[in-house]
Formats: sequence, C-alpha cells, structure tokens
Amino acid sequence: MELRDVEIFLTLAEELHFGRAAERLHVSQARVSQAIAGQERRLGGALFDRSNRRRIRLTPLGQQLRDDLRPVYTGLRDSLERARLTARGVTGTLRVGLLPFNVAELHPYWKAFRAQNPQWELRVRPLPYVDPFAALRRGETDVLVVWLPVEEPDLTVGPVLFTDPRLLAVFAENELASRASVSLETLADHPHASAPLRLDYWEDRYLPFHTPRGRAIERTHWVTTSDELINLVGNGDVVHTFPSHVTRYWLMPHIRWLPVHDMPPLSYALVWRTDSETDLIRALAHTVRNLGPVHFDDV
Repeated sequence: MELRDVEIFLTLAEELHFGRAAERLHVSQARVSQAIAGQERRLGGALFDRSNRRRIRLTPLGQQLRDDLRPVYTGLRDSLERARLTARGVTGTLRVGLLPFNVAELHPYWKAFRAQNPQWELRVRPLPYVDPFAALRRGETDVLVVWLPVEEPDLTVGPVLFTDPRLLAVFAENELASRASVSLETLADHPHASAPLRLDYWEDRYLPFHTPRGRAIERTHWVTTSDELINLVGNGDVVHTFPSHVTRYWLMPHIRWLPVHDMPPLSYALVWRTDSETDLIRALAHTVRNLGPVHFDDV
C-alpha cells in the first residue's frame, strides 16, 4: 500500500465522510473512493460500511487496519519530515492554520517570525470550516488563528492579531441590497448557511442562533468551504455575516456588503494546545505581542 493511500484511508477513518476527507486531503472525492476501493480489492474485504448514504462506518476489518496503521504511518511521516528538514538545516517547523482569509495582511507577523528565527520553518495555510479544533488536537497543525471566544480547557488563547467589524453579504437583487446597514433582528427574516464547527458557543459568536428579541436565525444550507458559502450568497440562496476583511478579497459586482450596526466586532487570536506548547509557539506569540494587533488602514 502506498503512503498516500494509507493517508487517504486514515483520514477517511477519522472523518467517516468522503467529502470531508477529500477536503482535508485537497483531492477529489473520486480520488478517495478509488483509493479505498483499491485497498479493499487487495485486502479482500470491505473497510467501510456504506449502507448509510449520510455517514459511513468502519467495518471490523477497517477498525483493525486503522489501529495497526495509525502509529506506523505517524512515525514514518514524522521521520521523513525530520530528515527533509535536517537536510535543509531546519531544526523545527511551526504549522499555522487560518480561518480568516487575510493571509497577506498578516504578513508582518510571518515576516518578523522568520527573520527572528531562521532555524525554523513557518507554514501558514488556510483551514476548511470542518471542526478546526479537531485538527489542532490531532496534531495536524500547531497553532490556529481563529475568532474568539475560545473556551476549551485543553487550549491556550494567545494574543489577538486583529479585530474586525461585521458585515452582511447579500445578493444584489435581495430586498436588503439597497439599505445602508441592517440590524441583527433583520437576520431572522432570511436564510443563512452553517458549517460543521461542532461548538455551539463558538458558532453563536460568529452568527447568533437568535436575535436580541429571541427570534431564530435559521441555517438552511450546509457548507465546508468559503467558496461554497460565497457562491450560496451570490446565487441568492442565503445571506451571511462575515468579518469585514473579506471584502478586500471578494469584490463581486453581484454581492452587496452591509454593515450590521448592532453586531459586535470579531477578534481573531492565536490558539494552541496547552500540553503541546513549544519554543516555536512561544516565539510566534512573542512576535505577535511585540508587533501588536494589525490595523488594516496601515497595510
């Protein structure tokens, strides 16, 4: 079995969903299906029970293979990575996952960290909207840049990188498009989208489940990526709230951006696993604290 096929199997064994596994692996669902089918042919048995269209399950054979392969794969992957970095004179790698879009606007942090720590490699990558704290806990990333609050007992919240006002994205032909601004109460009159964030208090901070008067803000569509979300807005299927920095990346003539005048701004901070804190993480937090929050008028 090829190393990539092992990775595909283990990812699907965690997600138990072909679409989410493909999203994590940055491949098509067809590639995941083909890899699993090939493994099952070689092993002579089914690894997954596909009788439920919404959610697959591991068979006993799949559970055994997952338990046997996981430590072997992790050790081999880490050994290869250490060897590659050693050959380049790099003694460590810090992996930063971002939920906000503004990688370029946060470049001063990355530039300062690299200049101060040339012996370490810094990787900054966007994350899909699929339970990002799980990726942190699995050790797939070392630090997250996510909105606050984060109230998890095993996670440390570090310094804030920036704070953004809130906007509502609407299709240009939506009845709201001509307004100068909207209120939170208005959101209950229109459908919205949701992602598998799996933390109600955290999702509620991004988009409340209820208006100040107690009316429900309905989620009618399920998304896992930002592209899916903005396409739903652009097709007129939903309206959705965003931090204001997205307007510098999504300039679309068929979408209007309306301030939500009574919605508090959203702050984004560094977050990491408390029991996995390293010198690299502390160095990045030190860099962010020294530079202070980004003010977008200055970038």
